Amino acid sequence: MSDTDESSNHVHAILELEHFLPYRLSVLSNRVSQTIAHLYEQRFGLAITEWRVMAVLGRYKDLSAGEVAERTAMDKVAVSRAVARLLDRGLIERDTHGNDRRRSVLTLSEVGYSVYDEIAPMALACERRLLTHLSAEEKAQLDALMRKLSDGIAHMAEPH
Repeated sequence: MSDTDESSNHVHAILELEHFLPYRLSVLSNRVSQTIAHLYEQRFGLAITEWRVMAVLGRYKDLSAGEVAERTAMDKVAVSRAVARLLDRGLIERDTHGNDRRRSVLTLSEVGYSVYDEIAPMALACERRLLTHLSAEEKAQLDALMRKLSDGIAHMAEPH
């Protein structure tokens, strides 16, 4: 395969995906998520987006759908669909926020918490198995690097 377009002799940029960090992170994330999802999908019939909504609501109470989308970095439409399915199944509940009737908030239902209480330990066990080949020092380095990469996202959009 050539790097040039024969009709214009234009040299194209080469992007080696297997070495491109965003691609590698995405593939790794997808593989890990799909491995964990296989466990809860079979048992509870939950999609990845639905579990992510539940996981966030298990950690933080009374969030709006927009806040869930923000915390998960998921598309608002995907969150809205997941919320609708979870509401239909009785796994989450929607209520108004205090005196502000315009703002609705989501929380796990009792049934939702029982599902969450089964899935969360499974997810944590998967994480432990994933990290088992790393030393304590490597785990600390990975955590520090992940924080630095997260902090660096804001700089990605800056013009050069």
